[in-house]
Amino acid sequence: MPRVGLGFDVHPWATDGRRLVLGGVAFDGERGLAGHSDGDVVCHAIADALLGAAALGDVGSHFPESDPSLAGIAGLALLARTLELVHGARYTVRSCDVTVVCERPSIAPSRDDLRSRLAEALAIPVEAMSVKATRPEGLGLVGDGVGCMAVAVIA
Repeated sequence: MPRVGLGFDVHPWATDGRRLVLGGVAFDGERGLAGHSDGDVVCHAIADALLGAAALGDVGSHFPESDPSLAGIAGLALLARTLELVHGARYTVRSCDVTVVCERPSIAPSRDDLRSRLAEALAIPVEAMSVKATRPEGLGLVGDGVGCMAVAVIA
C-alpha cells in the first residue's frame, strides 16, 4: 500500500561565505544557507518527507545538530543515509515532488539538473521526480532565506 509523507525545511542566508547548494546542485554566485549541515533545504525537506511516509520520525531525531560528525554534511549524503533507513524499513521510493520557495535564485535554469540529480539519489526514474519553485513575493513566508516543501510516495 502506498504511503505519503510531507517534509518542509527553511534556512536563513549564511554569513560565512559558503556556497549555495540546493538538491545537490551548486548555484554559483549565490550566498549559501546557514545551518549545521550544508543547509540544502531541498534534500532536508525530501528526507523529512521520506521519514514521515515510513513513520520513522524526522531529520532532527536521526541527524541531530548536537552530533559533531554531521557538521557540514552534504544534503545528498544526508539523503542517502535517510534512504538507507527507508529501505531498512522495507519501503521503496516511488515518486517525489518538491517546491522551492525563494526570492532568489531562479530555479528554472537548473530544474533539469535538480530533477536528474535527485532522481538518481532516490533511485527513481526522472519522470517520477518533480521540481517546482515559487517566489513568496516579499511576504516573508521563508524569512530571509530559502524554504522547500516536499511530498514523497513510498510503497
